[in-house]
Amino acid sequence: MPFMTTCLDLEGIMLSEISQTGKDKYRMIRVQCRIVALDLRGHGEAFSAFFPSLCRDVGNVVEAMYGDLPPPIMLIGHSMGGAIAVHTASSNLVPSLLGLCMIDVVEGTAMDALNSMQNFLRGRPKTFKSLENAIEWSVKSGQIRNLESARVSMVGQVKQCEGITSPEGSKSIVEGIIEEEEEDEEGSESVNKRKKEDDMETKKDHPYTWRIELAKTEKYWDGWFRGLSNLFLSCPIPKLLLLAGVDRLDKDLTIGQMQGKFQMQVLPQCGHAVHEDAPDKVAEAVATFLIRHRFAEPIGGFQCVFPGC
Repeated sequence: MPFMTTCLDLEGIMLSEISQTGKDKYRMIRVQCRIVALDLRGHGEAFSAFFPSLCRDVGNVVEAMYGDLPPPIMLIGHSMGGAIAVHTASSNLVPSLLGLCMIDVVEGTAMDALNSMQNFLRGRPKTFKSLENAIEWSVKSGQIRNLESARVSMVGQVKQCEGITSPEGSKSIVEGIIEEEEEDEEGSESVNKRKKEDDMETKKDHPYTWRIELAKTEKYWDGWFRGLSNLFLSCPIPKLLLLAGVDRLDKDLTIGQMQGKFQMQVLPQCGHAVHEDAPDKVAEAVATFLIRHRFAEPIGGFQCVFPGC
């Protein structure tokens, strides 16, 4: 079926597409469609937070996969991935685009959250003793509220350390250097040796760290989200907005929703990682949207219930 609708998923900056492709989640999408989960720059060797580059990447991947005859495509993006999806749609980089879905990203609340983002990042652990420790932290901190989802997605968010020390290790090293500062050359060599030993010990005790150093992308943050709401509303295709709470709506989207410019669905009792916390509800919402606009046919006797908002 060469013209089967394809859902192209774009994840947020700190997450990997492994979180989007859990088998249980997509078994729940009871419609005929294909799923393409795209990891953008920053999940491998290359890194760029420059928005035009990321949007062009999406168009280039579609062209590389399908050539001049791409199938009907619906872009689905969570957080920053939602912003990339909107900018990609607005720039007409995917010629066969027929639908757009943003998951828990709104310009107003995103811009407000940027003011406290550095404090949030400083409050996170810099390293983890194990993958299990990282998974435990993600659930206890509320970053992800679904343990099974955390076991899948946290694997893609962390990596093995490469010369990174914990704050405690760095502090002890600095103190050691100060104490030995006026000693002779032999003493300096001793300090350097101890520093290397401390580094090795830290990596041994805390072998995992974050894959992406989000703090280094601060200069791009404003450009990711400013003007996003009006850009979303201006896209001349059917649109779906999934939110963890109605309080996340800003003024422009509130007016747009009242004017019927997009379909909105609120999934309560979820955190920002809506698709992680309630994968079944997200899958049902996307499937219902696809059927409502006749982008896909139901399978397995799936009965969709159209939301009231």
